[in-house]
Amino acid sequence: MTLQRGETLLVTLGIPAFLLVFFSEVHVLPTGDRHPIDFLAPGVLALAVMSTAMVSLGIATGFERSYGVLKRLGSTPLGRPRLLAAKIISVIAVEVVQVVILVAIAVGLGWRPHASAGLAVVAELLATVAFAGIGLAMAGALRAEINLALSNGVYLVLLLIGGIVFPVTKLGGFAVVARALPAAALSRALQATLAGSGTAGAVPAESWIVLVTWAVAAPVVAAVMFRWD
Repeated sequence: MTLQRGETLLVTLGIPAFLLVFFSEVHVLPTGDRHPIDFLAPGVLALAVMSTAMVSLGIATGFERSYGVLKRLGSTPLGRPRLLAAKIISVIAVEVVQVVILVAIAVGLGWRPHASAGLAVVAELLATVAFAGIGLAMAGALRAEINLALSNGVYLVLLLIGGIVFPVTKLGGFAVVARALPAAALSRALQATLAGSGTAGAVPAESWIVLVTWAVAAPVVAAVMFRWD
């Protein structure tokens, strides 16, 4: 089902790659004396997780619910647990492809990270669960059309204040709100674990707290709010 949504995969894979190339070549970001790619690469990897685990999964699930697909699949021997597991696996599979493509592009643009790959993977897995919970909560509680609009709206807001395009320190009064959201927590964690040469550092404890909190709370909210038809 995931592979059949070619247009969704194109957007999911294409938009992060486009943003990575565009903003690394057009020097408009307030990154100071850092090379733009050192800031952009971790941020765009965070964007890829958000676009796949929240927007793509949430919108697709919302329309599957609206069309009665989920109700039919839930009544088959596949069952709900395996259906949900399949959805999560499909998200992770797409994210693996995204990471391979984006890292290859970033390296080609001059990114030379000092990587703590293990911590980066943990951060991305926590964020995947958090964003999937948010997407499924909206998909399970709202009509498909409302879910589509809200998912794109939330995506845009998190893109702007999630430390993905602009550093959180440059957001002024929005920084307080941004630090409590999973997008900024993930981008800060990836900035620390996958930073360019000379900019690596420890992941702020605040980022781990935010990621764990959202990874626990969002799926619980989704389970409570979700309706299959």
